[in-house]
Amino acid sequence: MTHAMQKGSNIPVAAAAVRAVLRWTTGPEVPDVDASALLVGSDGRVRSDEDFVFYNQPRHPSGAVWRLGKKQLGEAVTDAVQADLRAVTPAVDRILVVASAEDVPFELVRDLRILLYDATASGGSEPLAYFDVRPETGAETALICGEMYRRGEGWKFRALGEGYSDGLVGLATDHGISVDENAPEPAGDAEAGSPSAGPTADQTAAMAPPTQAPPSVPPAYGYPQPVSPVPLPGPGADPSFRLPVQGPQFIRR
Repeated sequence: MTHAMQKGSNIPVAAAAVRAVLRWTTGPEVPDVDASALLVGSDGRVRSDEDFVFYNQPRHPSGAVWRLGKKQLGEAVTDAVQADLRAVTPAVDRILVVASAEDVPFELVRDLRILLYDATASGGSEPLAYFDVRPETGAETALICGEMYRRGEGWKFRALGEGYSDGLVGLATDHGISVDENAPEPAGDAEAGSPSAGPTADQTAAMAPPTQAPPSVPPAYGYPQPVSPVPLPGPGADPSFRLPVQGPQFIRR
């Protein structure tokens, strides 16, 4: 039986693994939408940057949560996150399923819905539940569509629809991720006009651990961080050689 959920409602989840699918209707004025997940503790905060699963960091190091990628289904597009609930460490209290647009308000996103499936069931199975996500103001550029959360020895799913008008920056900061919004735009950003150009540098900034930082300073995501001067090439070396940028970046690759 598929549960049609209302905002704030919850259902028990007996499945050992679940797949949360975001689905929306595409169109000329409809922005691209990305699914991501945050693994947070009982305090509502991540333990480190590794607890943020998104397009440039598509799999959690534990292997418990990962992105499945986009699919075109007629006029609809889907993006999905899957979680093996048996492999989620006890330190993780909730898994937030997030939708974000490319610095475009969700009032332009049509028919946004989150569907929850039993990932262990055979293909073509009916969803366990669905929730039609409607932003409260329309100005939101990121939405927590739903969450998996622990209840006793089991798990439940709650329909949320909580929005952020400052996009993934606001959402990430609210859950313990440090973001340097004043970081300059890194070289090699996605080309203009690309259908998957991703959030702008001014709005989301680069999110990579610093390449070099004093031991007493906790690592943050701002990019670039101060580093030592680039050494001059040695005799006979290729003068155009440069090391690649290190660390997961909060921009499209």
